Amino acid sequence: MGLTWSLFFPPQPTLTAANLPSQEGKVFIVTGGYSGIGFELCSILYQAGGKVYLAGRSEEKAQAAIEKIKALLPSKNNSPVASSKPGELVFLSVSLDDLQTIKPAADKFLANETRLDVLFNNAGISNPPRGSVSSQGHELQFATNCLGPHLLTQLLLPVLLRTAKSSPSSNVRVIWSGSIVVDLSTPEGGPSVADFEHPSADQQVNYTNSKVGNWYLANSLAAQVGEHGILSLAQNPGNLKTALTRHVPAIIPILVAPILYSAKFGAYTTLWSAFSTDLTTEDGGKYILPWGRLHPSPRKDLLAALQSEEDGGTGSAFKFVDFCDRNILEFK
Repeated sequence: MGLTWSLFFPPQPTLTAANLPSQEGKVFIVTGGYSGIGFELCSILYQAGGKVYLAGRSEEKAQAAIEKIKALLPSKNNSPVASSKPGELVFLSVSLDDLQTIKPAADKFLANETRLDVLFNNAGISNPPRGSVSSQGHELQFATNCLGPHLLTQLLLPVLLRTAKSSPSSNVRVIWSGSIVVDLSTPEGGPSVADFEHPSADQQVNYTNSKVGNWYLANSLAAQVGEHGILSLAQNPGNLKTALTRHVPAIIPILVAPILYSAKFGAYTTLWSAFSTDLTTEDGGKYILPWGRLHPSPRKDLLAALQSEEDGGTGSAFKFVDFCDRNILEFK
C-alpha cells in the first residue's frame, strides 16, 4: 500500500533546474521534445547550456517549441541556472512509428556530432484508436514505444560508446520511459512475444505491454553496454497532465485530474534518471520512480521475466528483445 500511495503522491524532487549542474559541451537527444515532458526537459537542458536535439515528426511543432523555449529563458537575475550560458536547440526529423525514417535521422545526427551524452527515449503514444498500426504494420503502441526507440538506440550506440570511452566521467546514459501501469496493471509474469504478435483488442492492454517492453529493452541494453560505461534505465515519470491522454475518453482526464501533476515534474524524474550521482552502471536495468528514486521493491514476477531461464527466470524479456531485433534488422 505504501508503494502504491507514493506512486500517486511522490516525495519532493531532489534534482530540478535549480540545482542541475551546467551541461555546457554536452549533447542530448530528446524524442518527443516539443510537448509534455520532452518540452520541459529540453527547456531545462537548454537553460543549463546543453546542445539539445528535439526529435520528432513535425518540424513546424519543433520550431514553435524552440522559439517558445528561447522566449522562456530566465533573466540572470532570477534564473536558477544563470551561471550557464544557453545551449543550442536543433530539430531532428524522425517518426518512431516508421522504421524507414530512423536510420536517416541517426545518420544526420552522426554526420554533425561526435558525442552523445544522454539519449532520452521519451516519446510515446497511448491508447490510439483500435486497430492503429505503424507504417510496417505493427500495433502502433508497440511500434512507437518499443521498436522505434530500440532501432534508434542501436544505431546511436557507436557514438554513445565513443563518448563513454573518451569522457569516462560524463555519465553517458540511455533513459527509457515506462509508466505507472508497469506496477499496477501488468498481468502476472509480464507480456510474452505472443502478446505483441497478436495484440489485444483492448488498447490499454497493448499500452501496458509496450511500457513493460521498455523496461525489457532498458535491461537488455544495460547488459549489452554497461561494462563500457553506459547506464541504461527505465523510469515511471509520474502521473501527468500531458497530450499522452489525447486518445482516451475525455471524461478520464477530468476524473483523474486531482492526482495529475505538471509535465515539469515528469521532467524532474527524467533529470534524476539522467544525472543523479547516486546512480552507477551497476544500476543498469533498474526502474526509477517519481520524482527521482530507485524502485524499492519491483514485482518479483517482472524481475523473473528479466532473468534468463538459465539464471532461474522465465526469459520473457530475452525473447521479447530477440523479437524486436528481428523486426528492426532490415532497417539498420
